[in-house]
Amino acid sequence: MFDRWGEINEHIVRHRILPAIVILREEYGYNIPEAIDAFGVRYELLREARPGDFTVSREEYGRHFYS
Repeated sequence: MFDRWGEINEHIVRHRILPAIVILREEYGYNIPEAIDAFGVRYELLREARPGDFTVSREEYGRHFYS
């Protein structure tokens, strides 16, 4: 299986939440709550590892995204 975490990471740091969740569902068979949880874990990991790559603050990141 092709590892798509690099693509998912780029969606996350570029504030493209839905495309990241779609890939998580397609590639790993997650249902929506599982994909959102996996997204959250990866988001936190990336915030820690690559803080300078994020263009919005934590407070702004999920604003106007409703799942």
